[in-house]
Amino acid sequence: MAEQKIELDAVIVGAGFAGLYALYKLRESGLSVRAYERGADVGGTWYWNRYPGARCDVTSVQYSYSFSPELEQEWTWTEIMAAQPEILDYARYVADKFDLRRDIRFGTTVSSARYDESTRRWLIRTDQGEVLDARYFVMATGSLSTPNTPQFEGIENFQGPVYHTGLWPEDGVDFSGKTVGIIGTGSSGTQAIPVIAEEAAHLTVFQRTPNYTLPANNRPLPPEEMAQVKRDYADIRRTQQEALTAMYGFGGRQDAPPTLLIKETTEADRMRALDEHGFFAVRLYKDVAVDLEANEMACEMYREMVRRTVADPDMAERLLPRGYPLGCKRPVIDTDYYQTFNRDNVTLVDLRRGGINAITATGIDTEQGHFEFDVLVAATGFDAMTGSYLGVDIVGRDQRSLRDAWAEGPRTYLGLQVVGFPNLFLLNAPGSPSVLTNMITSMEFQVEWMAECIAYLDQNQIRSIEAIEAAQEAWIAHVNDVAEGTMHTAPSCNSWYLGANIPGKPRIFMPYAGGYPRYKEKCREVAAKGYEGFRLSA
Repeated sequence: MAEQKIELDAVIVGAGFAGLYALYKLRESGLSVRAYERGADVGGTWYWNRYPGARCDVTSVQYSYSFSPELEQEWTWTEIMAAQPEILDYARYVADKFDLRRDIRFGTTVSSARYDESTRRWLIRTDQGEVLDARYFVMATGSLSTPNTPQFEGIENFQGPVYHTGLWPEDGVDFSGKTVGIIGTGSSGTQAIPVIAEEAAHLTVFQRTPNYTLPANNRPLPPEEMAQVKRDYADIRRTQQEALTAMYGFGGRQDAPPTLLIKETTEADRMRALDEHGFFAVRLYKDVAVDLEANEMACEMYREMVRRTVADPDMAERLLPRGYPLGCKRPVIDTDYYQTFNRDNVTLVDLRRGGINAITATGIDTEQGHFEFDVLVAATGFDAMTGSYLGVDIVGRDQRSLRDAWAEGPRTYLGLQVVGFPNLFLLNAPGSPSVLTNMITSMEFQVEWMAECIAYLDQNQIRSIEAIEAAQEAWIAHVNDVAEGTMHTAPSCNSWYLGANIPGKPRIFMPYAGGYPRYKEKCREVAAKGYEGFRLSA
């Protein structure tokens, strides 16, 4: 008996911000579309990352959709940088406003996708037994959505609960009266630590690599200020479109581009800059981004600010980032992170002074001693950029899997397609600006480019589109060229941009560092030339 297939024009994996807009845009184009989401609701990253203190590091008026002026006027943000619950409410509002839920299947994981060369269509299967037959397959699974689960020896022996910041319980966690251990001081750890410390009886922080983090300077967004934003939205969006990172300002500040050269300053100059600007003084100098000697001078300024903030000199010394440049990793923002280490109920274990041996029934055994607690929190980040794409068993032409195609590192053309995988579109993938930009803005552009591409194919009776090998290789070379000389690819830099947080993952710089405007220009140029670099099959 032949298996029952559901025929669609397009299948989308993921109902985060990219998936929602892709569903909206392709449905608006007249296509039959369905999205599949493993979570119980929309929101993607903001559905799963419910850990204490979770909030966006982009100002909310910019980290929002621009495709609907009506939506811009209807939605009111309450903070400069909204917390996770408010961002999730926004995603839910969008889904309801545009009636997107009727075409989303929640609690469903897409397990495999096979390209049928005879029909030039994708055969897609879910864990609920559905078999989908679609012309287009869209992976909108996000850059930071596959948790990096720690593989510590003995973790199964721990008698208390273990939580990962990227898979937080929907009902939250009550830390009252509990002793808590948290591993990791990246973005999620930096945000969670101050909040957990306020609630827990005692918090022990296991720090693997101290991070560079800047104060969020978050605050409520008064109604009159939000009203002015709504009046100015057209100008705000225009500014975003012209900005290197698709956003302007940082931490609620509207900072001018750096103009000074740190190597031309004296120590007295730098100390005065710290007095006036605090941690943000390191952003005053333009040579810090391209000159390792200049960068180290800025790092020392940063370390001086940590010493000024943390009362105990030994505690401050353990918190100082060393051995890698400022700007190597994604910037982290915080609310009272360093001030938290002035609390009596917080202990810092600097694992550079002796690492973890094993997890025990009651805590963590390290080379510095044994530390006991009731609850363990893993703030160990994600298998970034590639984890969510490789989580689906995708097989293209000639029975070649995406996992094999990316065995030596991810390769894409424009961060949108991969050689050997016709009609497969990736959103926020390696080779695109994605995590180096305001992701909603850059993703909107990608979705619109994809929708225009599909319309072009239909108008010209073209059955499939696939990246050409030479174009893909040229794009990868360009991605590497524009990253060369930046702090992202410095020899001492080990970041998730490079896959360095996952054992055995190929070391390759994944996002496009050439800037959002330059990326848009290239994509538009490709389209204007009849989708140059792609093979179009009638």
